[in-house]
Amino acid sequence: MKSIGLAAVACLALAGAAAEAGPATPSIITDATGLNAGNALDAIATDYVKLTLALGEQEAGYVDAYYGPSQWAEAAKSDPRDMRELGNAIVVLMERLDTLLVSDDPLNETRKRFLMAQLEAAMTRHAMILGETFSFADEARGLFGVVPALKPLAEFDPVLEEIENIVPGDGPLSQRVAAFESGYIIPKDRLQVVFDTAIAECKARTAHYFDLPAGENFKLEFVTGKSWSGYNYYQGDYQSLIQVNTDLPIFIGRAVDLGCHEGYPGHHVYNMLLEQNLTNGHGWREFSIYPLYSPQSLIAEGSANYGIELAFSGQERLEYERDILYPLAGLDPDTAAAYWALQIAKQALSGARMTIAQQYLDGGISREEAIALNQKYQLVSRERAEQMTDFNEQYRSYVINYGLGMEMVRDWIETQGDAPVWRWKAMERLLSEPMLPADLVEGRLPDE
Repeated sequence: MKSIGLAAVACLALAGAAAEAGPATPSIITDATGLNAGNALDAIATDYVKLTLALGEQEAGYVDAYYGPSQWAEAAKSDPRDMRELGNAIVVLMERLDTLLVSDDPLNETRKRFLMAQLEAAMTRHAMILGETFSFADEARGLFGVVPALKPLAEFDPVLEEIENIVPGDGPLSQRVAAFESGYIIPKDRLQVVFDTAIAECKARTAHYFDLPAGENFKLEFVTGKSWSGYNYYQGDYQSLIQVNTDLPIFIGRAVDLGCHEGYPGHHVYNMLLEQNLTNGHGWREFSIYPLYSPQSLIAEGSANYGIELAFSGQERLEYERDILYPLAGLDPDTAAAYWALQIAKQALSGARMTIAQQYLDGGISREEAIALNQKYQLVSRERAEQMTDFNEQYRSYVINYGLGMEMVRDWIETQGDAPVWRWKAMERLLSEPMLPADLVEGRLPDE
């Protein structure tokens, strides 16, 4: 029997206490010997979706996307389940998965592995909702299935020294960089046309390699009052709501970044392909819901970030932004190369963001120190450093999914082949199958 971890053992004890008083709902352990393995998994998947919806009623934002039966979502709202019952239900579902016999069908084994990983994450988040705190590393492992290897901040100092040569002058480097980048802000009255154009190009480059579902589309909104810069709310039926936060100035490079990350081949495409191939194609209900705090997020964020460089190689992106987006934004195309050189140099600082988050969330530094370190090692204004720290407070170890996730996705995809066509094929498979972070680490495909 597969171990379900210490947290689950603790919850089993809680479940036993609940049983003495009479469980709110019957706990049924599936006897796989009398059922088709696929049917047994379907039953577990249905209960997993309902459980996730119920957890979503306990924590706003826990459910990132849902496009299953509306009556299930309505039932979760009208008849909420308390936290004790939900903890018991997580353990029971894990037990039901454990009792299933090994199937000759590799797809069934893939589903079992995926569901178990999602339930282990649900167990961790359940404990966090109840007030339990974990170290940054343990939280990342429990929610996302990986532990980042964090670098000391001093290892990023040589990168800062290189950037000193790009933006010379007096005063703190972050202030010099902010002053330099202030010349590359998209005017608010031009945001719509710049983003519409960038997203259309991201879509065209993705559609060259992917057969996108007929009728797919998205709605773009500009919003304020958020701790993030962009968000995709997948609606189901191949539709998304993409929001861009305008609290702070938006630089010209963000148009392609957000167009690819939130749209094509990022979150919009990821959710569409899961819906098309798994929810609709295989009838796997577990993919009609996406809990934010789960291993799925490392795949989602990592592929969305890697999708930027997959769609736009460095020189191609520079030329596209210079020739198309700069004129639309009213910026000087002759300065595009200088801005691009700075952005490339800053990419080497991405790992510092995780280190700062870990130090802050583990109590090693204060909020003010975290803001100062984000200014120094992310080379951003104080306002943007505050927004980054707000994000860490709200989403905590989720930050690992961006940098670490991209590295893991890049490594996995680029072992599949050097030519663009092979990398796009690998990307399509990654977005269409129940991949887990462990699959990326082990270099395997989900059905192997």
